[in-house]
Amino acid sequence: MSLLGIHLTLLIGRTLALPAPVLLTENLESVEVTAADQGRSGFQLVFKGGRSGFFGALDEPLLRSPLLKPFNRVILIVTFNVRPRVLMDGIIVNQELNPGANPGETTITVTGEDVSVMMDQDERIAEHPAQPDFAIVAKLILKYARFGLVPVVIPPRVIDPPIPLERIPVQCGLSDLGYIAELGERHGHVFHVTPGPAPFVNQAYWGPPKRIGVPQRALSVNFGSETNVSSISFQHDGRAPTLVDGDVQDRRTNRKFPVRTFASLRLPPLAALPTALVHRSQIRSSVFRAGGVSAIGAFGRAQAETDLSTDQVVTATGELDALRYGDVLRSRGLVGLRGAGFTYDGLYYVRSVTHSIRRGQYTQNFTLTREGVGSITPVVRP
Repeated sequence: MSLLGIHLTLLIGRTLALPAPVLLTENLESVEVTAADQGRSGFQLVFKGGRSGFFGALDEPLLRSPLLKPFNRVILIVTFNVRPRVLMDGIIVNQELNPGANPGETTITVTGEDVSVMMDQDERIAEHPAQPDFAIVAKLILKYARFGLVPVVIPPRVIDPPIPLERIPVQCGLSDLGYIAELGERHGHVFHVTPGPAPFVNQAYWGPPKRIGVPQRALSVNFGSETNVSSISFQHDGRAPTLVDGDVQDRRTNRKFPVRTFASLRLPPLAALPTALVHRSQIRSSVFRAGGVSAIGAFGRAQAETDLSTDQVVTATGELDALRYGDVLRSRGLVGLRGAGFTYDGLYYVRSVTHSIRRGQYTQNFTLTREGVGSITPVVRP
């Protein structure tokens, strides 16, 4: 599909995704891809149906094609300004037929999720003796190397390696994906699969939200001819930050230790005035409840709770015109925003992006987050 300088390539197949045949590409009406920093990303393809000729009297021609069946692999590549970007590498999980009341109104919709959906197929009970959490995560990811998963695992700030005589990490009735998510929550980490940089390759990232790197092109609001944001709104949730306070009985020494958190340790900071520091006397507190951990492990879990609570103090949601923006906005990284004023200008973490593509139109709905208000930089990358 080509539209106004943007070319969309669709690869699809059971064992090996190949360029889609003309029957599919000519009837492809719209594409929607949602990429977020937590959980599985998803996609939806809508095809125009229609029954004509002898074989059409028996069934929809597209439904007879084996390519749109569940568990086929789909790769979507957007070539923007001659630069190809892998937008999605996923698996079809659902097919839907909507017969139209009139000729030409029938649609066939296939929905899928990124390749990490294959990590969520089987629940299991398994032991992982003498392995710290980050080693368990890397091992579980490597089991799915056939889907092009390359582990990018960042060890947590606090490492509490299990001693087999004291405890053995157990995966209790969770899928591999569910267990990875549970381990990430303990440390304030996120897990997501990012397609690319080449087709059939996927980066499986387990670590803190990515706050380091070159920010993407700026989102411009009320910026004259440079404006590329169609709409945007901001929310400041003053009740989101949470500090943790309590005590823990250290399993190794059997002594009681205090557990306290004072602020988020996400680095680098994205806001000049983090809410957790500006309004400290009004910050919510939470009692530390985890048991059976060491003192250092307890601190790591408490700090993770505080870090996660401050990640979405300020949230910006809006819609971007991809053609005016001149690029593909990617989630799970940084972006600059300008034109909204000091309070909400500056750098943000891109939490999620939904790409909506149809002939003649390409929009991106985004969600940006950070820990407070105020810009930390006088300029952003234009």
